[in-house]
Amino acid sequence: MKAMSFSPANHCNLKLQKNPIKQPILANPTHFSSHQNQKPSNKKHQFPSFSIKASKTPQTPLTKNPDTPPLVVVGSANADIYVEIDRLPKEGETISAKTGQTLAGGKGANQAACGAKLSYPTYFVGQVGEDAHGRLITEALKNGGVNLDCVRNLSDAPTGHAVVMLQPDGQNSIIIVGGANMSCWPEKLSDEDLEVVRKAGVVLLQREIPDLVNIQVAKAARSAGVPVILDAGGMDAPIPPELLNAVDIFSPNESELARLTCMSTESFEQIGQAVVKCHKMGVKQVLVKLGAKGSALFIEGEKPIKQPIISAARVLDTTGAGDTFTAAFAVALVEGKTKEECMRFAAAAASLCVQVKGAIPSMPDRPSVLHLLQTV
Repeated sequence: MKAMSFSPANHCNLKLQKNPIKQPILANPTHFSSHQNQKPSNKKHQFPSFSIKASKTPQTPLTKNPDTPPLVVVGSANADIYVEIDRLPKEGETISAKTGQTLAGGKGANQAACGAKLSYPTYFVGQVGEDAHGRLITEALKNGGVNLDCVRNLSDAPTGHAVVMLQPDGQNSIIIVGGANMSCWPEKLSDEDLEVVRKAGVVLLQREIPDLVNIQVAKAARSAGVPVILDAGGMDAPIPPELLNAVDIFSPNESELARLTCMSTESFEQIGQAVVKCHKMGVKQVLVKLGAKGSALFIEGEKPIKQPIISAARVLDTTGAGDTFTAAFAVALVEGKTKEECMRFAAAAASLCVQVKGAIPSMPDRPSVLHLLQTV
């Protein structure tokens, strides 16, 4: 099986961009120190437009600072095949869908799209096939302002895809076919391959690509002082301790937390007990997405930080809501916000996401998130 290398010759390098993709502009760019590889501190950066009490007067856009360390998302890209149904089929039953359409998605691509929509410079590292689905995804990300210098087009594997069964209440069930997301990765990434990771402000990972890749990326980021957030969504398999030990924040939902720990997560007390087991596995911060009950951040040795949901006017589709929450949290984190501010910002972004059908099409922009925060 042919391995694809992320070498500088393929333009996966922050310093070499022969075909630079236009990045979004920042309304009020965050000021970072010249030490790009340091972890974000709690020191408040000058980003007044983020404030819940910010002025509603539009401010003159400024071009982003080229030295701003980007959000780097290493992960999956899928063509999401949506079917709207009244209910899930029973065993042996065939039912008809009301409608069907194919949209760009995948947890990695979703999170990258969200970062760019929130006006933060974002790189996506992933693989797609040389097919119509691959073109659908790359065009959606490029049009959204995501830098695609590190995306590989494979001739040996099709683009990953997912069947999303959407029910009238907005809830969904998803079946994933890995395709290029799980194929043709090199066994060992070179130092050149990992340069974009070491120069990131924060790295986002998920479990829709091989653990081997995630482990190497997480270790490279850790060695450079770059914080790593691992979204637990993806393959239903035990997480290697080597990976958990290399991430700063682990972010599961209730069911993922239950599967990982083999513990019940029906009550908040039970969730806390399951998180303690995660701490013992080596991860010090656990950000749990609780659906309609909001979210909670558990930092070892500290009191949990709870964030209720910000109610949506209507719920059309929950697909991508978790990815929106995680990416928005990461953006706020790298901008130097407190953990409480990060969670509130993420809750607002997720609230807007569920009001639009589709994953990437539903990602909110920064002005919409800030407006919502001003009104709640």
